[in-house]
Amino acid sequence: MDLRIFTEPQQGATYDTLLTVAKATEDLGFDAFFRSDHYLSMGSADGLPGPTDAWITLAGLARETKRIRLGTLMTAGTFRLPGVLAIQVAQVDQMSGGRVELGLGAGWFEDEHKAYGIPFPKEKFARLEEQLEIVTGLWSTEVGKTFSHDGKHYQLTDSPALPKPAQPKVPVLIGGHGAKRTPRLAAQYADEFNIPFASVEDSERQFGRVRAAAEQAGRKGGDLVYSSALVVCVGKDDAEVARRAAFIGRDVDELKANGLAGSPAEVVDKIGRYQEIGASRIYLQCLDLSDLDHLELISSQVQSQLS
Repeated sequence: MDLRIFTEPQQGATYDTLLTVAKATEDLGFDAFFRSDHYLSMGSADGLPGPTDAWITLAGLARETKRIRLGTLMTAGTFRLPGVLAIQVAQVDQMSGGRVELGLGAGWFEDEHKAYGIPFPKEKFARLEEQLEIVTGLWSTEVGKTFSHDGKHYQLTDSPALPKPAQPKVPVLIGGHGAKRTPRLAAQYADEFNIPFASVEDSERQFGRVRAAAEQAGRKGGDLVYSSALVVCVGKDDAEVARRAAFIGRDVDELKANGLAGSPAEVVDKIGRYQEIGASRIYLQCLDLSDLDHLELISSQVQSQLS
């Protein structure tokens, strides 16, 4: 079971804070550091000192880390033109020595688009499908040849399809709860399917839909990596769990029901239930980025039991 650290910097974090967490992620033996792609805080968080851009952040981390994988859950398709995104991700992959993964979604948070003057189209899913075709098409085009795309939303003519990523294939992550279109899109383009903040039962149902869609598309259901993203709140004792839950404004019982919360033994047991339904990777949503002791506890008491 791979454990990855997943951050939400729009809630309030500087680049230096993210660098500190990424280095701890690497030093403590976690598999990867991922971040969200948002420009506006959510809930009661003030978001100070302001948003950081996902791919600028990952470019910096690419040069300041050595081992961990780096990526997004999920890059918002509404934020970037697909040709530009292909260039950005390829460059960061080169900068990291081939450690980047691209989670790409349609974009959903209308308020942040209004706040920063970003168009919020009605037909987001159709755009996402074209974006995936373009980004993967640009990367897979042989050097010396060109790539063209004549779609409803995007047109590319004789693109040199450069630069290329360092990896032969950048892993593409697609995720979500949609029952029909999302599994179909994952079956066509994804190396990994991720379901965020879902119960074991709902995750099992969605994994089954993706496996079936993959087989209908001529792939094996097991060709994809299946993963979950869950908020994490671990403590050595009940008091520590309660303190960490209070700091992020959550109720302990709610966290135990909907996330990974409690003692290390409780969390290991809950992760085991996700493993039983086919998840081989968990993204641990860490909401208090100042609490490095939390990461150390997860590494020493949870990850060590899953290795």
